[in-house]
Amino acid sequence: MPAIASGPISRTYFSQRLRLHYVDWGNPEAPPLLLVHGGRDHCRNWDWVAERFRDDWHVIAPDLRGHGDSQWSADGSYGMENYVYDLAQLIHQQDLAPVTIVAHSLGGNIALRYAGIYPENVRRLVAIEGLGPSPKILKERGETSFAGRMREWIEGTRKLAGRMPRRYASIEEAFSRMQEENKHLSPEQARHLTEQGVIQNEDGTYSWKFDNYVRVWPPYDMPGRGVQELWSRIACPTLLVYGSESWASNPEEDGRAKHFKTAEIVTFEGAGHWVQHDRLDDFCTTVKEFVER
Repeated sequence: MPAIASGPISRTYFSQRLRLHYVDWGNPEAPPLLLVHGGRDHCRNWDWVAERFRDDWHVIAPDLRGHGDSQWSADGSYGMENYVYDLAQLIHQQDLAPVTIVAHSLGGNIALRYAGIYPENVRRLVAIEGLGPSPKILKERGETSFAGRMREWIEGTRKLAGRMPRRYASIEEAFSRMQEENKHLSPEQARHLTEQGVIQNEDGTYSWKFDNYVRVWPPYDMPGRGVQELWSRIACPTLLVYGSESWASNPEEDGRAKHFKTAEIVTFEGAGHWVQHDRLDDFCTTVKEFVER
């Protein structure tokens, strides 16, 4: 795994009174490329991808609210509408449209919705396992009463209210946890992601930067048919990326691909949920070919 060269510049912007963070890899005269991370992750997980694209693109990677170096929501609420608004604000404030977006997991879900709301603002879109829960899971959720979903959310949030962020005695201990979480990571990848993903507490221990409340999915969201409508409105070429060893449901097999006008689907063998880490070289080659057509 190559070492990261001179890194990006940290910048901030504001959305719904929150101070949100992003990193800018320079080259502002080039076409804009947004890299959007997934849940419980951070913007620096894109560093290896950004290194491959920075010469030809103006690469910007935001930290979602409650993640990385972005401010936490004061009420501990993290609805999809807030994430989409934050992305819309970044694109609007920095005048990035039409923008190319590469996004992972939760970030992909956010980017796909944004592209359906503002199809004219997105030039090309790559979503790595970003369609959210499978139709099977959504059906099971739909069979739960609204009162039941609310009870689950209340009780889950209450548990998190009493849960202190896990503390690691050293960077090495956090590094070991990172390796346990994703067996596909090389030691170099795991160390970099750990060092960028933790903050040192006052007592000298380390904790992950994300807000524990991001672990709880809100009890309600846009109806499934509403999300499908947004997918159908996406006008730009779209690439849906999946790992053959991931838990995520492939839209070509579960029927969700039919809601897209222009989507291509590619599966990477030997990759889990973090395809951009597990198959870095092949992933970058595929994405470069796609976004530069």
